[in-house]
Amino acid sequence: MLVPKLVTTMKGYTRAQLVADLSAGVIVGIVALPLAIAFAIASGVTPDRGLWTAIVAGFLISALGGSRVQIGGPTGAFVVIVYGIVQQHGVDGLLVATLMAGVILVAMGVMRLGVAIKFIPHPLVIGFTSGIAVIIASTQVKDFFGLRMGEVPAEFVEKWAAFAAHITTVDPTTVLLSSLALLIIIGWPRFEKRIPGPFVALIVVTALAQGLDLPVETIGSRFGEISSTFPQVAMPALSFTQIASLVGPALTIAMLAAVESLLSAVVADGMIGGRHRSNMELVAQGVANIGSALVGGIPATGAIARTATNVKNGGRTPVAGITHALVLLLITLFAGRWATMIPLAALAAILLVVAYHMSEWRVFRAELRGPRSDVLVLVLTFALTVLVDLTVAIGVGVVLASFLFTRQMAEASDVRLVSVGLGPDDNGEPPGGDEQMRITASLPAAVQVYEVRGAMFFGAAATFRDTMSHLAAKPRFLIIRMRAVPAIDSSGLSALRQFLERSRADGIRVLLTEVQAQPLSTMRRAELLSWLGDESLFATLDGAVDYARAALQGPTPP
Repeated sequence: MLVPKLVTTMKGYTRAQLVADLSAGVIVGIVALPLAIAFAIASGVTPDRGLWTAIVAGFLISALGGSRVQIGGPTGAFVVIVYGIVQQHGVDGLLVATLMAGVILVAMGVMRLGVAIKFIPHPLVIGFTSGIAVIIASTQVKDFFGLRMGEVPAEFVEKWAAFAAHITTVDPTTVLLSSLALLIIIGWPRFEKRIPGPFVALIVVTALAQGLDLPVETIGSRFGEISSTFPQVAMPALSFTQIASLVGPALTIAMLAAVESLLSAVVADGMIGGRHRSNMELVAQGVANIGSALVGGIPATGAIARTATNVKNGGRTPVAGITHALVLLLITLFAGRWATMIPLAALAAILLVVAYHMSEWRVFRAELRGPRSDVLVLVLTFALTVLVDLTVAIGVGVVLASFLFTRQMAEASDVRLVSVGLGPDDNGEPPGGDEQMRITASLPAAVQVYEVRGAMFFGAAATFRDTMSHLAAKPRFLIIRMRAVPAIDSSGLSALRQFLERSRADGIRVLLTEVQAQPLSTMRRAELLSWLGDESLFATLDGAVDYARAALQGPTPP
């Protein structure tokens, strides 16, 4: 249902909830301030682009979204891909890619693909999320230690080689400030949980640096003044060549935004006992990214940590998210010049904490004890994210996960001769009880029964074809029991048709029994049953056996 949650939550809205939403929105706005600046800088763009992304996209995600409590804005997941786009295509290329991603997200929501996004394998998500966390942490080494070096190499291995080469340039003052910020962020929640630790760290470290006139690099010294005026709304310059070259990055942005926003919405549902509208959420994410691109911002999505902060502080409707965006707007317009005083060391400490939580190392470690196929997807996605490229990692990870799943499903499919004694059912009991065993035991020699288990799809079609091409003998009647075949696709249908045609040529009469709804419907549409004859289709194994026995005792039915 493409109706924003804001519309439905306004029914019966109370003054008490308004107060709670406003309070939560103010707190989340304060939490979002340093993160918006830090993510922008880590992404290779100016701080104001992060702020306006949080303002515009945050407002639109809350106003139009399918979640009651979702908080949107720039997130750590985008740092790697945004930095790569800026390095290769410039800021203009980033705006075009963000705009394209927004259109893709809107299309995904309109086409009701919100549920499909949930089927992305968990090891794949953990792999690239942990890889992003490692990359984010590595980008903050220079600012955390105050290394005196030029541009940091983009490649992971070269980056750490450059850090090692400049290890002797560590600035003790910068390390002191970054360590202090780190200790405050980690320790502050033990004393006060309502005021966010990152905000306290920024205030304390900035005040200390300015009060003592410490020679450390700040936002202002690297990026200049933060504009306190509204950005100009403008459509990015589009060209066919540029659009073609940015299709891959745009798809990656869209997929990341979809996965992270819906994951955040699911987590929020568990916290408040609600249920989000996934398709409406995708549409809102798309509109938000389009809006962000039009004001010169960066990609945005639902932020799990900020959403959880909203819930924990009493936010229960989109009013809280809208308030958070308005708080950021007021800070940007009236206190933006003070943000230039923030030491980059403090932002580095904040991002290191973000990377630590984002890494989910405990989950990563637990996944390493899972099935080997999942471990392969996890490790390969992680390695490709860190060492190659996020776009490549997601593409390879999805293909590999799909291939391994197909193989597992194919291995789960089975075709076996059960003429002597049919296999037990799911409860370990003989199927059909004593009567079934009597029928099976008294089967004529000219009748064979094969049972197919598992979906007959393209991955399992070869198993069926190979098994049925090596019949132990050529019986007069061959009964194929399909009670455990939930589905059949065109490849399975083709394999079955080929077997039926070969059996007819060899004078073998094939009977199908206990065919489930989907395979039955598919066979009818493909006119396979009309070719085989409805008289060859039986609801029970008993009926098929009786038919074959009667036919062997008298003239063979036509």
